[in-house]
Amino acid sequence: MNDGTIALPWLVVRQDDNGNRYRVGRYATRAEAQKIADTLDGRGHKQLYWVEKIGQNGRGPAD
Repeated sequence: MNDGTIALPWLVVRQDDNGNRYRVGRYATRAEAQKIADTLDGRGHKQLYWVEKIGQNGRGPAD
């Protein structure tokens, strides 16, 4: 792992209506990431947003 992975282990992930997944951002705390996901989700678009922790191999779901 590099220093960025250690400092920002939480991802916000977006899935569009075609099933494509994108990493929206990386955050230091789960609470911070969840706040962003909730804000984006509250905009009323068809996309889904959720929070995941980067695995020990340094990769997340959208890599």
